[in-house]
Amino acid sequence: MDASLFIARKLRFKRRIVMASIAVSYLVMIVAVAVSSGFRSEIRTGLSAVAGDVRLTPPDLNVLDESRPIEKEPAYLPYVKEVRGVDEVVPVIYRAGIVKNGESVHGVMFKGLPSDQLSGVPDTLSLGVSIPRRLAQIAGLKVGDRMLSYFVGKTVKARQFNVAAIHDAIVEVDQKLVVYASLEDMQRLNGWSEDEVSSFEILLEKGADESDILYSGGEIGAVINAYADEDQETVVATSSVDNYPQLFDWLDLIDFNVFFILLLMTVVAGFNMISGLLIMLFENVSTIGLLKSLGMTDKAISKVFLSSSSVLVLKGMAWGNGLALLFCLVQGTTHLLRLNPENYFVSFVPVSLDLGMVALADLVSFAVIMLLLLIPCVFISKVDPAETVRMK
Repeated sequence: MDASLFIARKLRFKRRIVMASIAVSYLVMIVAVAVSSGFRSEIRTGLSAVAGDVRLTPPDLNVLDESRPIEKEPAYLPYVKEVRGVDEVVPVIYRAGIVKNGESVHGVMFKGLPSDQLSGVPDTLSLGVSIPRRLAQIAGLKVGDRMLSYFVGKTVKARQFNVAAIHDAIVEVDQKLVVYASLEDMQRLNGWSEDEVSSFEILLEKGADESDILYSGGEIGAVINAYADEDQETVVATSSVDNYPQLFDWLDLIDFNVFFILLLMTVVAGFNMISGLLIMLFENVSTIGLLKSLGMTDKAISKVFLSSSSVLVLKGMAWGNGLALLFCLVQGTTHLLRLNPENYFVSFVPVSLDLGMVALADLVSFAVIMLLLLIPCVFISKVDPAETVRMK
């Protein structure tokens, strides 16, 4: 009979316990990676929706009145669009306002967007807006309601907006309630022409990370300095990383925690295998001695035990990966696990599976576990065939 099959049959009962512990370790690792990636993706998407990845604004931008607009088609704009990583440049208008509904009064930020960027608001609807769900709850508004709003500037202006949609604000940046309106309505409110806006929001290509955002912000600033006309209003390029450093610091903290979890789970799985292999060796001292007396070398015997252990690790990895993928599928479609958005910036546990990262985590942890399993194999060299046979 083959030695590996002989040993495997003697160890069949303990396989399940060890394999289950490894599966749990891999489950925790993959879920941690998916949740970390999910948070980064959701928060970046939320930041992009609120303020873009890079924002071009006049240094003296005042959202309280209608003064000092900038050109909608400045000389530098075509060159900005050619900067590496830039996906879209969106002209916007910011205007602070006050929403009143009955006795309820709330300060909000109106953001005028081109019609193709305004989700849920029909082009044919005059003064149509999309309001954040939080404002709808605290002001008692619903789709179809009229929303009385006041704007304070050189004069006080009042407008009756029509609530066309309610959106989920993934990130409540600085606790601002952002109301999306059409660019044309905000231009008329400010008394501006169709060629005047407050600023530009630049969206980068999907998958851009912090370093890409910072790089693009610097490149865009350099392009503006090089190609802006002397008589054009000065604008400053600032990235979302610069504007909201606390959010990116929080994401870095999550990444550190995930790295610690990966390390911890790898070590736990490794030591579970070490303890399991030691038990296997101690319970089979006589078998090891018999194999040695039959001429098998320490290296050959160690190879048999390592081969049996690697099969357990791979099976545990497969089960752990499968359960993690199932969890991510269920959570991604149902948002079953909820969060408090005031503490976590999102209302549910986000998951985003990067199969490349999963494969890398699997390979690295498997290599570390197999290296750790070399430790108990030293025990094999200490077994004396004569002593084990005599003991038996």
